[in-house]
Amino acid sequence: MTRPDGLDGPAAARRHALIAGVAATLGWPVSAQVAAAGSPAPLPASGSVLPLPSLGSALPLPSLGSALPLPDVVLLDGRRYKPADAEGRVVVVYWWASWCPFCALQSPLIDRLWRQHQAQGLQVLGLSIDRSAGDASRYLAQRGYGFPTAMVTPAVERVLPKPKGLPVTLVRGRDARVVAAEAGQMFPEDVEQFARFL
Repeated sequence: MTRPDGLDGPAAARRHALIAGVAATLGWPVSAQVAAAGSPAPLPASGSVLPLPSLGSALPLPSLGSALPLPDVVLLDGRRYKPADAEGRVVVVYWWASWCPFCALQSPLIDRLWRQHQAQGLQVLGLSIDRSAGDASRYLAQRGYGFPTAMVTPAVERVLPKPKGLPVTLVRGRDARVVAAEAGQMFPEDVEQFARFL
């Protein structure tokens, strides 16, 4: 029987183990309803357990082979990222947030992928959904992450709307089409596999 999140069998077991591990590490309780949905709930000040709010729009992941436009954005470090910079290159588009526990586990993998393969032409465009650029910049600096990141703004959303979930990772091939699309935390070996598109 397929679960509500679309996972079954070993994938569901891996996801449950991951969720339980993250929740235990962060000291978060997990209600039965939230655990069944696959999302740990933070403990509010009142001590009651509430599910996390819905993240992003209800848009599904783009289909493999579909065109993936990129926005013209100002990165957190002040540089400008232009779609023309990505022509003929592989680009990993990565939506994340500093408060997201699953992003906390995946962001170092994205940073390592970028550092190991940027000389081969791999680009990463991180898109933070944090409330402020300061929050996102501090988070990256404290952890020593260098992958290029911009804030999600209405202008970014018009060109590249965020699919449902967090983190969300898309890979745009050299032909500007989607070659991989994932919602939710990925395992290290899965992130490493993105290098095969180079």
